[in-house]
Amino acid sequence: MEGYILDWANMLLRWVHVITAIAWIGSSFYFVWLDNSLTKPTAPDLKDKGVDGELWAVHGGGFYNPQKYLTAPKALPENLHWFYWESYSTWMSGFALLVVLYLFNASTYLIDKNVFDMSPGAAVGFAVSYLLIGWIVYDGICRLFGKNDRLVGILVALYIAAAAYVACHIFSGRAAFLLTGAMVATIMSANVLAWIIPGQRKVVAALKAGQPVDPIHGKRGKQRSVHNTYFTLPVLFAMLSNHYSMTYAHKYNWVVLILIMLSGVLIRQFFILKHKGKINVLWPAAGVAALAVVAVIIAPQPRPTVAKGAGGEAAVAAVSFAKVQEVMNARCVQCHAEQPKMMPTAAKGIKLETAEDIKTHAQLIYQQAVQQKAMPLGNVTQITDDERALLGQWFEGGAKTTN
Repeated sequence: MEGYILDWANMLLRWVHVITAIAWIGSSFYFVWLDNSLTKPTAPDLKDKGVDGELWAVHGGGFYNPQKYLTAPKALPENLHWFYWESYSTWMSGFALLVVLYLFNASTYLIDKNVFDMSPGAAVGFAVSYLLIGWIVYDGICRLFGKNDRLVGILVALYIAAAAYVACHIFSGRAAFLLTGAMVATIMSANVLAWIIPGQRKVVAALKAGQPVDPIHGKRGKQRSVHNTYFTLPVLFAMLSNHYSMTYAHKYNWVVLILIMLSGVLIRQFFILKHKGKINVLWPAAGVAALAVVAVIIAPQPRPTVAKGAGGEAAVAAVSFAKVQEVMNARCVQCHAEQPKMMPTAAKGIKLETAEDIKTHAQLIYQQAVQQKAMPLGNVTQITDDERALLGQWFEGGAKTTN
């Protein structure tokens, strides 16, 4: 029953997280596009009202005319919409999902003893500290060097690259990718909570009180908002990366993570410039080049050429199924059994206890344990390269269970 409840918590939290993330990213992308697409008004009445930019758009059968004021309208409306719950809800649901999936199962999901041997408690402490330190360092960079946008951008990029390297040398590859994305997402949401919304509130309060507005609030909010839009695509990849073990299971996974996140930034830059009417294909070309480098880095190594039989077919030495089952019992059934020892229920509903189970999932075993080396997660059961090779030889020999 515990496993069933956790599965429901996982599904509902993931559902909420995706919904709120769509809302946050959608509004963020829209306002970046809008801000870069506004044109100076020509109508005298708009200029008199203090309108600095406007846009005409058609959508869903209606015409829209959003307008941006240089400071604010002369009379602030009572119904002023604030965009912040999308951010807060995304972070809270994401952190709850992190707790349910990773922190409650630290020994399985956070720890890879081949990377760094630590206790589950230490892993949880490192994970939470990783998120907090990320915000502290980033915020410190912005506070100290905030007047120089280029320097801030370079320092933040270097820090995130260094953080990715550290994460990949402390946590399992899967967790390192996810935590790096969670760290950047924490920075994004903290930007909204600590700077963007408080600054906007101070501006509104000053306007209502008839006092002059300090332009520093708008400048700070704008800087953090720009950072957030560049962070978006790298975060999205990090959150989706657990589906692609070919990236996080590689020896140089930190290089893979940095390059793919960089490609997201480069591609996002192209669209930001495009909103301003500037088309520069070098940006997406550089992003694609970074992805091409990753593809080369993680490409599987060719398997050794095997001898040919009399009929020209590849001769694969027969492997005793008893040995295959020994590997399953030693390395796999801890998670894939009717009553697994390391999880409340069989992971993904897959059981590998009987010969029939193993035969049914032979293709999946070959893919996950031999080709991608994604299983066992974090190699928590310490499967060896020789055992992976044995499973590969068994599958390529026909995955027989009768010998």
